[in-house]
Amino acid sequence: MSELRKQAQLLGFDSLGVTDPTHQNRTSEALKSFVEAGHHGTMGWMSDTFNRRSDPKALWPEVRSIVMLTMNYGPETDPLEQLQKSADGTISVYARNRDYHDVIKGRLKTLASKLSALASKNNIECQIKVFVDTAPVMEKPLAERAGLGWQGKHTNLVSRQSGSWLFIGSIFTTLDLPCDDEEIDHCGSCSDCLDICPTNAFPAPYKLDARRCISYLTIEHKGTIPEEFRKAMGNRIFGCDDCLAVCPWNKFARAAEEVKLAAPPIERPSDLQTLLSFNDAKFRQVYSASPVKRIGRDRFIRNCLIAAGNSQSPDLIAAVQPHCANSSDIVRETAEWAMQQLSGLGK
Repeated sequence: MSELRKQAQLLGFDSLGVTDPTHQNRTSEALKSFVEAGHHGTMGWMSDTFNRRSDPKALWPEVRSIVMLTMNYGPETDPLEQLQKSADGTISVYARNRDYHDVIKGRLKTLASKLSALASKNNIECQIKVFVDTAPVMEKPLAERAGLGWQGKHTNLVSRQSGSWLFIGSIFTTLDLPCDDEEIDHCGSCSDCLDICPTNAFPAPYKLDARRCISYLTIEHKGTIPEEFRKAMGNRIFGCDDCLAVCPWNKFARAAEEVKLAAPPIERPSDLQTLLSFNDAKFRQVYSASPVKRIGRDRFIRNCLIAAGNSQSPDLIAAVQPHCANSSDIVRETAEWAMQQLSGLGK
């Protein structure tokens, strides 16, 4: 395992741990409670893939060991500062650069090949599958069990070495590998992540109601965003980093070193005036290599219109007004709301 850890570090991963695919009762119960409470909102795939998601062996019966890995994507500056620039749209740190799926999956495949080569060197046959977060895998509980961190009160993985800014990947294998010790909770009495949430998305510590989460609302939610959350969204147009940014464990984190994550392939505009002018072709061009592309132009404009409505900037009226005649019901309704805010007619 020491050779595999060395190779993982060379590939840009910050930590590696191993767990087995059994003993998922705790995870299964938590997922069941989450879905039964309706906290998954419109993410139907959470319930549709419940069996595979709650049990790795239901996803792949042959798996005997799971190698979990993390890669740090910590920002160089405080992302909360961007929230003060009301004429600009704020995008979650993880989505500001190249799509992490492309970077991490490629590295996982390379590491998996090295693991396979190590097995062959010892005349051991093995099969391997790699996953980022597009498959029904409960990465955070598995990473906790592999000793890479613990699920904090904001439900995200936290590491004593790397803080909260972590991408997670996994390698499923038929090899029998020695397991690492599970990490314990180090949140203590701290509630910073719960207290800062603009929409009160945490009904209790360690529990998330996605329907109230700005990341869910701006990314996963396909309809109009309920008015009760619009003011709280501020200028967040894709995701939200508040609960991550205030975690005290981030004092041990460092800015991302992986060059493809740290440096954006192109300069992207952030001012709402420009963003609201994007047609579909321009949106696809600007965000072609970004996670932002997955929400499509209409939902992106919807989010920008809410940010514009919250900006208190009459200079944005000219950029908002054309969208009041948009063919999309979602865009048109949101534009009308934004116009009310900018005209001083909103509540």
